Amino acid sequence: MGAQLRVYKRRIRSVTATKKITKAMEMISAARIGKAQRAVAASTPYADELTRAVTAVATRSTAKHPLTSENPNATRAAVLLITADRGLAGGYSSNAIKASLALAERLRSEGKDVVTYAVGRKGVSYYGFRDLTVAESWTGFSDKPTYADAKLVSAALIEAFTAETGGVDEVHVISTKFESMLTQTAVDARLLPLKLDEVKASEESSAKEIFPLYDFEPSAEGVLDALLPRYVESRIYNALLQSAASEHAARRRAMKSATDNAGELIKSLTRLANSARQAEITQEISEIVGGANALADASRGSE
Repeated sequence: MGAQLRVYKRRIRSVTATKKITKAMEMISAARIGKAQRAVAASTPYADELTRAVTAVATRSTAKHPLTSENPNATRAAVLLITADRGLAGGYSSNAIKASLALAERLRSEGKDVVTYAVGRKGVSYYGFRDLTVAESWTGFSDKPTYADAKLVSAALIEAFTAETGGVDEVHVISTKFESMLTQTAVDARLLPLKLDEVKASEESSAKEIFPLYDFEPSAEGVLDALLPRYVESRIYNALLQSAASEHAARRRAMKSATDNAGELIKSLTRLANSARQAEITQEISEIVGGANALADASRGSE
């Protein structure tokens, strides 16, 4: 019985140590979420306004540009998958990977070859373990991306898109959108070629709204040359920030669940240890009483 009690106590110490680790990771992720949310909030208006500017130039001029020219006979598509560098984040990375596989299946059904680019060790490991080819990968900044990281990724994608031979006709991005502390959704979006949706007034807007007139210097082509790379960089940067915030939120939720489970396990083990201790004490008392009775019987027999 004493050996069983030692086993319970050893397990309680082990689970308690694990609980301290998961609690610390939960607190770290909770502290980082706020900073990640502020970064997303700061980058989103810039990315949206830059998208509007690029769309305005492309739709209100006759300029043609490689990044806005859609190939009706597209045969190759690039998919940028954004995952985490580290685990312990629940289904964050697996959901993004599932979305990328579904997108790749859809693109193949359209007769297109898929070229995969990956950000984060989880995505790279997934493809590497299955001997699937990754054209290029980047790791080490999934939880704290910078604009320089976005420029590095966007440069490779733009180069592949504008290559005369061996390039791609489309660029898609799989990222995780931060909707709330409890909800993060894996989404896919076509980044290139730019979808030239005309900027129109909404149905609720006033019919008297005046649309701006544009004058491009030095030319519409020159403006597109300057804006489109910035557009790609800003969109990828925003996707990286959204994914980073989602990663922290998913890890916080996973670590909180692990901490709560560890607490419940400690309670269960403590009850078992108490039961074992009570059984041990009861057995000792029984042995003492039995020994005393035996001595009493022996004493009466000798008389």
